[in-house]
Amino acid sequence: MDRPVVCIVGRPNVGKSTLFNKIVGKRIAITEDTPGVTRDRIYSEAEWLNRHFTIIDTGGLEPDSEDIIPMNIRRQVEMAIDTAHVILFVVDGEEGVTATDREIANMLRKSSKEVILVCNKLDSKETKENLFEFYELGLGNPMAISAEQGMGIGDLLDEVIKHFPENTNTDEDEDLIRIALVGKPNVGKSSLVNRIIGEERVIVTDIPGTTRDAIDTYFTYGENRYVFIDTAGLRRKRSIDEGVERYSVIRTLNAVDRSDLCILVIDGTTGVTEQDTKIAGYAHNNGKGLIIAVNKWDIVEKDQNTYRRIERDIREKLGFASYAPIVFISAKTGRNLDKLFQLIETVSNNNNMRISTGVLNDIINEAVLMNQPPSDKGVKLKIFYGTQIGVKPPKFLIFINKKKLMHFSYQRYLENQIRQYFGFEGVPIAFEFKERGE
Repeated sequence: MDRPVVCIVGRPNVGKSTLFNKIVGKRIAITEDTPGVTRDRIYSEAEWLNRHFTIIDTGGLEPDSEDIIPMNIRRQVEMAIDTAHVILFVVDGEEGVTATDREIANMLRKSSKEVILVCNKLDSKETKENLFEFYELGLGNPMAISAEQGMGIGDLLDEVIKHFPENTNTDEDEDLIRIALVGKPNVGKSSLVNRIIGEERVIVTDIPGTTRDAIDTYFTYGENRYVFIDTAGLRRKRSIDEGVERYSVIRTLNAVDRSDLCILVIDGTTGVTEQDTKIAGYAHNNGKGLIIAVNKWDIVEKDQNTYRRIERDIREKLGFASYAPIVFISAKTGRNLDKLFQLIETVSNNNNMRISTGVLNDIINEAVLMNQPPSDKGVKLKIFYGTQIGVKPPKFLIFINKKKLMHFSYQRYLENQIRQYFGFEGVPIAFEFKERGE
């Protein structure tokens, strides 16, 4: 059964994203006193009284605008409304009813969906008197809240869950594989999301920086369920002037933090950049699975050495992530997306792989026989035994006699021996060393 879907709509700057963040319980959508900050549909999981549901934040509707971004936002909102079971129509209680509110109300009445009229910014006795004028919109009893102060949110959610259809699943969802799509601006991350799911889920234009939020897309492929997190591209620091773009950088890093694995999308026409290296480094240092997807392969001028040259350049510049597989794709034509999904499944499985203690110690003992551990001033490194203590990423606890004798080069040697037997393609391996008796 599908998860119930709740969609938040309204004109710009009425507090939709603030309400979204309050319901979700964390800052996912960017909130700023600037109309048009939220452009795409932003999905997240939410829960109220043990009823789990999907909630969508949408960009501010400007029905009469002919500009490209507002027109794209309108299309996104229409698609969100089409998938929703319950719609929260947010209006500004301080400002009162506007012509745009009336147009949106007319649009929602035609949708035949369950609509709850939400009057935001009513946090004082004076402003609460404004509630009555919203009855003219013809959408039933308006509910007074203050998203910023958290007032009235519980009553609102009580009303929301009353409208969930009986044939929906509100149980907790734990089997999702979370994938962050990262890379510098304009490399085709949003186009890749749209190609994968077969609809215009994320706004795609030729304007760099169109995607500002980290946007979740829920998707099923084969037997696995995924959350794709499309992110704003990271720019050079000197290029980040707007406060909103600074938030976007934070969202990108947070997207990596809450992912199981990352797909680093590289522009095949330009190759690896400094920003690519930084993003991959952040994912590596935080123990995330990593796949390198070279996009725009359909327009790269090729000769017989192009593939090897680009692969060699990636390996040289991202040497710390030598475990990461490389796939050459085209979001525009769909080339090699089947290979990308095969890699996603492989990396996800490797991220959760466990090695029994007995097998791990057989590998370690054989490695020690083949290459004796280092020594210092007559004291030799002794490895007593090891065990796996975690996944995502795979983490191994190794008991030794002296920590200072464990050189980085020998740690890398042990990692290579483990990879020789079990591969662990696409995932970093973490080690923790303890002296016996600690």
